[in-house]
Amino acid sequence: MVVLKFGGTSVGKPERMKKIADLVLSTPGQKVVVLSALSGTTNTLVSIGDHLLGGKPDLAEKEIAALEKHYEAFIKELYSSEAFLAIGQETVSRFFIFIRLLAAGQFNNKSYRELLAQGELMSTELFYQHLQERKINSRLLPALHFMSIDENEEPELEKIEQRLKPLLNSLKNIEIIITQGYICRNHLNEIDNLKRGGSDYTASLIGSALRAEEIQIWTDIDGMHNNDPRIVKKTFPISELTFDEASELAYFGAKILHPSTIVPAQKHSVPVRLKNTMDEKAEGTLISNKGTEGTFKAVAAKDNIVIVNIRSSRMLMAYGFLRKVFEVFEQHKTPIDMITTSEVAVSLTIDSSNNLDSIVAELKKFGTIEVEKNQTIICVVGHNIGRQKGILEKVFGSLADVPVKMVSCGGSNNNISIVVEPSFKEKALIALNEGLFGIK
Repeated sequence: MVVLKFGGTSVGKPERMKKIADLVLSTPGQKVVVLSALSGTTNTLVSIGDHLLGGKPDLAEKEIAALEKHYEAFIKELYSSEAFLAIGQETVSRFFIFIRLLAAGQFNNKSYRELLAQGELMSTELFYQHLQERKINSRLLPALHFMSIDENEEPELEKIEQRLKPLLNSLKNIEIIITQGYICRNHLNEIDNLKRGGSDYTASLIGSALRAEEIQIWTDIDGMHNNDPRIVKKTFPISELTFDEASELAYFGAKILHPSTIVPAQKHSVPVRLKNTMDEKAEGTLISNKGTEGTFKAVAAKDNIVIVNIRSSRMLMAYGFLRKVFEVFEQHKTPIDMITTSEVAVSLTIDSSNNLDSIVAELKKFGTIEVEKNQTIICVVGHNIGRQKGILEKVFGSLADVPVKMVSCGGSNNNISIVVEPSFKEKALIALNEGLFGIK
């Protein structure tokens, strides 16, 4: 069993949808195919939902009509026979009737979540009908039958496994099983989602639940690169990473992989392979438990970071101070990325300003608070770099002309993180590419 996930750009055009059908067919054994919505669809549905919540139904209808025309044009190129073109037209019509019914009703957050699910539901049904037209042995298995999250919006892996295994056993003679990424049911049994990038998460949850041979994440880039190719001209794909190394890179800014993807796969040691739909022959990146060679693996950057500095003489020789600080962030459900301490100060970073004012108000009870917004974390990831000699010298030697505001080293053997002003981000990434990988 192999799980293959294809993102929005991979199914964004009819010819690409046809191509992924060929890719899936060329993969031996039984397959579960996880699809995202067609590229641009989710953004449009978000915009439609925002208009409806904002009391602007005319603007919502304008976008609904434009999106419907896009799908009508899409199916004309996807299907080659009159019979399946008629099926495609009925499918698109049915979905947009439902979208308009949602828009005409009392639109609320529950309606919003149902609206956002329509992109994946449409893409999978259109793909399934394409396979049917080609007489390919396949079935459509709705993710809403097995994918769920709890009251804390965390996937219920054990329950997913309990539901999914009998469903798959009933389909053991089916070559290709198609399902939706991103969407799920919440603890109230309402339609919900795994948040942005959730299709990767869906594939990993399914692969883990089924103990798949491999989870393949197909995108439009040939694996995870050693640096950000949007900023640094000369980068290269990494052939192998450990789960821990990939987790660090995904969390700290490597866009190709959703940060949550690794967790379920790692739990049951299911390898994850990152592949390129535009160049299926490219090796890509394999993520597994297998140790890898090479000191430095990659550099990633994460923007819009907030530094919170807490200065207090009450920290000196005191116990329990940090616990009280952490409790403030816990109460506001705000995770901390980095932390550094001294005798009378603690500096930490968060990646969300949603509860910042309330957090600062609480922290003022403990000392003087300074906040620096719009900062950038740069993460250097490598094999056991926290325990090797000369590593810090090489990293900071590369950054000799870049002012560094914070450093975190030792919390992970695979990661050294620094904070810089965003104006120095590009310079830092280029300098590290040269200093650590010898690429100018």
